Amino acid sequence: MQGVGMTSQRTRERMVQRLMDQGVSNLEVLDVIRNTPRHIFLDEALSHRAYEDSSLPIGFGQTLSQPYIVGRMTEIVLSASGSLDRVLEVGTGSGYQTSILAQLVGQLFSVERIKPLQDKARKRLRDMGLRNVEFSHADGGFGWPSKAPFNAILSAAAPRIVPQELLNQLAPNGVLVIPVGAEEQQLHMVIRDGDSDKFITQILEPVKFVPLLSGITR
Repeated sequence: MQGVGMTSQRTRERMVQRLMDQGVSNLEVLDVIRNTPRHIFLDEALSHRAYEDSSLPIGFGQTLSQPYIVGRMTEIVLSASGSLDRVLEVGTGSGYQTSILAQLVGQLFSVERIKPLQDKARKRLRDMGLRNVEFSHADGGFGWPSKAPFNAILSAAAPRIVPQELLNQLAPNGVLVIPVGAEEQQLHMVIRDGDSDKFITQILEPVKFVPLLSGITR
């Protein structure tokens, strides 16, 4: 897991410095990214590109998000939510964002519609010794109602509009961080106003994610 050459600790340090230069400032998030081997979340043929500032293919038309957006979304979750005892991730993917969150929150619940991707992610997190993650093979647009409410929800795929099902699963003052849109996407932060049905939305920055699709793949 330590890596050599293009996957070495030195290469990771350069990536972390680049994230700082881009504006990621949460030291706890940066430290977790520094010590997490991103290359193990890619097929071996692409591992030498793991620490580039780019998204990379992981199969099934899905991508591993660029390091900047992983750091940015994670620090938004940490700064916006007072408690992180229960967090939902929509889109396990290869498990990299999952692994970053799992090291920073109490209990993480991760939903993925593509079973082979989630099976690989589950093994990677087990190999890393991360035991605070529960997985569900399901349509992420519906969240995980039986495990709700959540202090925070992070989506790694973009719906055209924010799913009401996800809003309903936020705890009082909980935060949803989600890319929204089709051709043009914006990163949204939505906070539940106490225990009411009012939600405060802030649009943060342009992003580019795979679409949030319905259904499941075995």
